[in-house]
Amino acid sequence: MTFNDDSQLKGGRVKRRGRTAAVGGGAVGVTAIIVFLVAQFTGFDLSGLVGDGGTTQIQQQGETVDAAPECRTGRDANLKVECRMEGAAESLDGYWTAEARALGIAYTAPDFFLFDGSTDTSCGQASAATGPFYCPPDRAVYLDTAFYDDLQSTYGSSGGPLAQMYVVAHEWGHHIQQLQGAFASTDRSGTGASSGSVRVELQADCYAGAWVGDAANTEDANGETFFEPISRSEIADALSAASAVGDDSIQERSSGRVDPDSFTHGSSEQRQKWFIRGYQQGATSCDTFSVPGSSL
Repeated sequence: MTFNDDSQLKGGRVKRRGRTAAVGGGAVGVTAIIVFLVAQFTGFDLSGLVGDGGTTQIQQQGETVDAAPECRTGRDANLKVECRMEGAAESLDGYWTAEARALGIAYTAPDFFLFDGSTDTSCGQASAATGPFYCPPDRAVYLDTAFYDDLQSTYGSSGGPLAQMYVVAHEWGHHIQQLQGAFASTDRSGTGASSGSVRVELQADCYAGAWVGDAANTEDANGETFFEPISRSEIADALSAASAVGDDSIQERSSGRVDPDSFTHGSSEQRQKWFIRGYQQGATSCDTFSVPGSSL
């Protein structure tokens, strides 16, 4: 989607995790500082050379800062990925604040963190290889924007701004599921084309589509729409991203064979289908839990 150049961004919704060191404890602490600096400037991890030495710890922990302090307009969002993430977050907040009542939930916004390389979360350590994800205990979306390069080069998506924002909207959909209680009530331990884990993921795709379907109507604080009308080519970009991360597509690319019994996110066809359903029919049409497996 293309942002309206004149739309205004409030800023502050997207944070970035930096890297800092937390070190304590005498001479070992001095050694730990040296090891940390070597890691930062050379990329070599020598932390194994440091003993447990009391309370000494080396941490690469995210210092939280505003990810897009210079992002003020839709024009900025069209030019820079950090600003695009800020604009998407503000639009998603606007959409779900209005839509939550129809789903019977009280909406509160998730946190949204960008990070570089790796970061610690309540769901474990995340890295660029982890891909974007939502952590329920933190009620936060985590994303290394380097994933967008992988989305094209590794996963085969056509890319484009809406493909990037589809990823964010999907993770936002998981936050809505957290507010609904779907994460707590769904058994996501199993796999398969109609498993609980697949149903959770397809509903998040549907919620992403629902936002896209209404995104051109979401407004900034001044009543200006965030986005210009969505084009067919932009929808194709989003569908390309949904297809690229389908279980069958990933399996075939990595091993040359497809095993539906091991699906955890849904096939490319399923993911596109539920995105389109949300896009055309809205968030209230996204009940993936009550339909038979053959209809997924």
